[in-house]
Amino acid sequence: MTYEQLPDEWKEWVDLTPLERFRRSEELFAQYLAMGGSLEPDPDPTSPFDDAEASGSGPAYGRAGLRVLRRSAI
Repeated sequence: MTYEQLPDEWKEWVDLTPLERFRRSEELFAQYLAMGGSLEPDPDPTSPFDDAEASGSGPAYGRAGLRVLRRSAI
C-alpha cells in the first residue's frame, strides 16, 4: 500500500515524528486506563502457550503434595 492509498487518519499518524507518536500513544494509553482498561492479559485458549492446568489450583505432577525430607549428618 502506498502513502497515497492510506486513509487520511493514517497519513496524519505517519506524518508525525517518532516523539510526537510516542506522546500521542501515551495520551491514548492514559485514556484507555481511565475508561477501565486493564493491563492483565486476556486468556487465549487458542494460544499454543495456553495451559489450562497451569492455574495453580492443584499440586504439581498430580501428586497429593510435597513432603519435607530430612537428611541426617553421617
